[in-house]
Amino acid sequence: MSIYNDYLKEIEDRKLQGLHPKPIDSAELLSEIITQIKDVNNVHREESLNFFIYNVVPGTTPAAAVKAVFLKEIITAASDVKEISNAFAFELLSHMKGGPSIEVLLDLALGNDVAVAKEAAAVLKTQVFLYDADTDRLKEAFKDGNVIVKEILESYAKAEFFTKLPEVVEEIKVVTYIAGEGDISTDLLSPGNQAHSRSDRELHGKCLISPEAQNEIQALQIQHPDKSVMLIAEKGTMGVGSSRMSGVNNVALWTGKKASPYVPFINIAPIVAGTNGISPIFLTTVDVTGGIGLDLQNWVKTLDQNGDPIRNESGDPILEEVYSVATGTVLTINTKTKKLYNGEQELIDISKAFTPQKMEFIKAGGSYAIVFGKKLQTFACSTLDIEAVPVYAPSREVTVEGQGLTAVEKIFNRNAVGITAGKVLHAGSDVRVEVNIVGSQDTTGLMTSQELESMAATVISPIVDGAYQSGCHTASVWDSKSKANIPRLMKFMNDFGLITARDPKGVYHAMTDVIHKVLNDITIDEWAIIIGGDSHTRMSKGVAFGADSGTVALALATGEASMPIPESVKVTFKGDMKTYMDFRDVVHATQSQMLQQFGGENVFQGRIIEVHIGTLTADQAFTFTDWTAEMKAKASICISEDDTLIESLEIAKGRIQIMIDKGMDNHKQVLQGLINKADKRIAEIKSCEKPALTPDANAKYYAEVVIDLDIIAEPMIADPDVNNADVSKRYTHDTIRPLSFYGGVKQVDLGFVGSCMVHKGDLKILSQMLKNIDEQYGKVEFKAPLVVAPPTYNIVDELKAEGDWEVLQKYSGFEFDDNAPKGEARTGYENILYLERPGCNLCMGNQEKAAKGDTVMATSTRLFQGRVVEDAEGKKGESLLSSTPVVVLSTILGRTPTMDEYKAAVKGINLTQFAPSHKLLVNK
Repeated sequence: MSIYNDYLKEIEDRKLQGLHPKPIDSAELLSEIITQIKDVNNVHREESLNFFIYNVVPGTTPAAAVKAVFLKEIITAASDVKEISNAFAFELLSHMKGGPSIEVLLDLALGNDVAVAKEAAAVLKTQVFLYDADTDRLKEAFKDGNVIVKEILESYAKAEFFTKLPEVVEEIKVVTYIAGEGDISTDLLSPGNQAHSRSDRELHGKCLISPEAQNEIQALQIQHPDKSVMLIAEKGTMGVGSSRMSGVNNVALWTGKKASPYVPFINIAPIVAGTNGISPIFLTTVDVTGGIGLDLQNWVKTLDQNGDPIRNESGDPILEEVYSVATGTVLTINTKTKKLYNGEQELIDISKAFTPQKMEFIKAGGSYAIVFGKKLQTFACSTLDIEAVPVYAPSREVTVEGQGLTAVEKIFNRNAVGITAGKVLHAGSDVRVEVNIVGSQDTTGLMTSQELESMAATVISPIVDGAYQSGCHTASVWDSKSKANIPRLMKFMNDFGLITARDPKGVYHAMTDVIHKVLNDITIDEWAIIIGGDSHTRMSKGVAFGADSGTVALALATGEASMPIPESVKVTFKGDMKTYMDFRDVVHATQSQMLQQFGGENVFQGRIIEVHIGTLTADQAFTFTDWTAEMKAKASICISEDDTLIESLEIAKGRIQIMIDKGMDNHKQVLQGLINKADKRIAEIKSCEKPALTPDANAKYYAEVVIDLDIIAEPMIADPDVNNADVSKRYTHDTIRPLSFYGGVKQVDLGFVGSCMVHKGDLKILSQMLKNIDEQYGKVEFKAPLVVAPPTYNIVDELKAEGDWEVLQKYSGFEFDDNAPKGEARTGYENILYLERPGCNLCMGNQEKAAKGDTVMATSTRLFQGRVVEDAEGKKGESLLSSTPVVVLSTILGRTPTMDEYKAAVKGINLTQFAPSHKLLVNK
């Protein structure tokens, strides 16, 4: 049977799912289609033409290369297709976004046929996705005196690929759709358990919110054909949680507009909004698609006569509606006045959504085109030896005379490119920075590879110190979906230049370690900037930003990222931590005390948390920096003492060496290069040439928070508060409750110790607790299942060497076997200890889940509805987040422990302790 017949069969199968033919990325399939097009008598010729024109994935896909070559044949008269004129062939090339299409256009522009060369030049003048191989050809042709190339370069120098685009329309009519009340997680827009389908955009689009919501959106579109549907998080923030480009893609698929008539299922320009604005990570993905994100502020706190918030019985501020955005409300966005209107009534200023830079993103159809356009203009001006014409909005440069720098301001100033020489920048400045470390995770990696193909990138930027492709999100279950997707992803990324968790050649053992742990290990400089394809990219060395798959692709391809320097909030500690408390409790208490100190205002949201931990190594400190995603911070920076940082770097070196010993380094010896850089950094610290990073004493912060360790007297639990009468208060991570709140009677159906929030110390705590319980009662009996997933293989190996893994094996009823990985997810759990394969496991929720309606006590990061546990008929599932000892004891008891039970259980156990630094961690 031919490949084409297989494709037709797939089309019939997709019809049963209500889907169109899958976009073509296979060179073999498209070659067969082209053969049928050339045969004028072929029965499949008409549909083959349609597939060729409208259903091929652009960029650097194998199919795109075949399409570009055939279009070249048509233009040069080597092939004759009456339906595709030369003009139409050039139009199709203009929509292919770089790579093979640029190569073909350059071939034609540099050819001997002057007429064809001019047509090719006209198309090239509209393109921005050119790389070194392309610009090198232009430079050489210019040196040789090619007149047409000179015209192309002159066009690039004036950035005509941007200036000749249509201007942003002044008025945008929208009709509102309330997607949910309270914070809207990206899990609602792109559920984790559908991660396998993200690279099939039409199929994945079917998981947006719910079928009912999709029908309601379509009904609004029919009723308002001239308006865009604006998705809203009423009384909440839009797009909290994971950094999912797939979430924005789904919103754009249902409410945006087609990027190209010849590119299937890639839509741009979605419009989203939230009462409390848009999550910083999600807003970046909106920018990538040229969309609009609005901060509505349509609900505000009710104030008393003294200006203080009026509170309800629960102590929460009472809100009052300023204006309605109920589903079906027609509003007008004015991009000139930068105001939101209902008819003639002005509702709110929305100028933050229409800064000069964001207007450029909207005009260009996304931020990528601006990034590449600026680089292309710079290249052209340099080649022509002329000054660049100011075309793009100048980067905002904020300098405050006499004001010191926060830690993030120092890092951004060191890594900035293209800024005014000698200028020191403060928060609010727009900066293009070099990126040191990049991470791609496996459930978004296929989308990252697609983004790289779409921007015609073929190799990692030499600027990047190191990059890693993880396998942690698909570690739990090696099913048919994983087998179909992950090997293909690993080969692509390995070829691109990343260190990969799985070896495409099958030589080294698969390493399914949690991506954040690996990135934390390979970050060997606290001055580094890290970009990762997950919201928990929050290293305890350097400053790390969780990002969408597109921003990750851009960092890999260019070695750069662009963003304003964020404001910082300084967090310090006082008092003494009680011996029976765990550092996880300090992390939760930080969020609780901050909210109390600022009257319920989350001062962390959208800002950098500069946490002066000082004395905790990177492994332990990561528990804090990791949780800052749940605090809705943009990122975090850990300020360490010199000796602590040196210890952390030595640990990192050891972990990287293990990766090298496994055979994971590549021909460029990236991992060895990281060890060398770590050695250099350690030497700088020891010699006092360059001590550990600290902020200036006179730096300015948005706010300063002092956490009192003395008042943290009980384990602190993050509660989803699933039955709160105010729906907007559910699943927020802001409800932090002491253990005593539950009175020792709340049933716990399953426990989970795992995720990026735990370190080796947590697994040692588990081992010690089991031994203590055995000694006390003569046995270890679980009244609820306890699932344990170590975050890394390194931890397992270290526990084996120290004797703790043997203890865990003794009390376990299941232990993972790498030689026989699970082929399907569990559907039920027994009351035993499960030792699962290193990776994300239950925390991700894409493979394993608790039983519907369960109450789960977990060390993980997320408590969103449906993430770890789904609702059952008549009972809501809930995931309470706590420290390891609370989780373990809850599964032994089958309920939450009392304080007396807890204290007795942890007596004599080495919990993760923390004492604030006695040094002033600032640069005087």
